[in-house]
Amino acid sequence: MDISNRIKELRKSHHYTQAHLAELLGVKPTTVASWEQGRNKPLMDKVQKMATIFNVPISEIVEEEVDNKKTKTADLADEDTVFTYEGRQIPPEDLEYMKRLLRGGK
Repeated sequence: MDISNRIKELRKSHHYTQAHLAELLGVKPTTVASWEQGRNKPLMDKVQKMATIFNVPISEIVEEEVDNKKTKTADLADEDTVFTYEGRQIPPEDLEYMKRLLRGGK
C-alpha cells in the first residue's frame, strides 16, 4: 500500500475527517486531500506528527514507499540467468571467478 492510501486508512480507522486531521497537523484540508489522492506527499515533519497522532511508528506510514523499490535477486548458480553489469553481460569466466571468491577462493 502506498503512503496516500496508508494515510487515508489510518485517518478513517481513527474516525477523523480530513478537516480534523488537517487541523491537528496545522495544514489545510486540501493538503490532506492531496496526500490521500497521491498528488503530493507529506514532508517528514508531518509524517512524524501523523505517527504521533495515530500512535504508530513512522515506518508504518512510509514503509511501503521504501518497499516499492523492490530489490532484485539472482543466484549465481542459476544457469538460466544472464548476469549483467552496467548493461553488459558478464562473461562466463568472470562469473566463475566471482563464484570462487564467494566460496573463499576455492
